[in-house]
Amino acid sequence: MKFFGISGWSGSGKTTLLVKLIPALKEKGLKVSTIKHAHHRFDVDKPGKDSYRHRDAGATEVLISSHHRWALLHELEDEGEPSLQELTAHMSAVDILLVEGFKSESHMKMEIHRPSVGKPLIAAQDPTILGVATDEPEIIRSMLPDEVVLLDLNDVAAIAEFVLAKAEPL
Repeated sequence: MKFFGISGWSGSGKTTLLVKLIPALKEKGLKVSTIKHAHHRFDVDKPGKDSYRHRDAGATEVLISSHHRWALLHELEDEGEPSLQELTAHMSAVDILLVEGFKSESHMKMEIHRPSVGKPLIAAQDPTILGVATDEPEIIRSMLPDEVVLLDLNDVAAIAEFVLAKAEPL
C-alpha cells in the first residue's frame, strides 16, 4: 500500500481537489482510501440513532454494519489524539491511501496553496512538501525551493501522476 498526503490551510481546496483526484486514480484501476484530519469536534452519528445512543451510554467503540457499509466509531475519552501512524494501522489495504490534512506530520505530501486565502506558503519551510498545487503559479514560484514541483491546481491528471510518482510504501 502506498501513502501520500495532501495538506494546506483551511479553505485552500484540499477536499475539492481530493474529490476530483480519487476518481482520476480509480480510473487507473487503483483502490483508493482516505484519512481526513479535523480540527474540531465532529460527529458522524445522529442523536437518537441506536449507535449514537450506544456511544452516549459510554461504549468505547461502536461498529455499525449494513449490506452497504460499515463504520467503526472510537471514543478517545482522555487518550489524546492518535498519531497518523496509529490511524493508518486501522485501514484496510488498498493501492493508495491519501491523507488530507495532518500538515505538521512528517510524511511526504503536496501542499494546496491559494494566495487568496491569505496564509503563508508552508512549503517554504517544510522539507516534507514535495510539490505545491496552486491557482496562481506566477506568485508562488519565487517562494519555493528549487526541488519543490509546482503544479496547476486545475490539472487533476498531472496531480494524479505526481501523487503516484511520489507516494511511498506505508
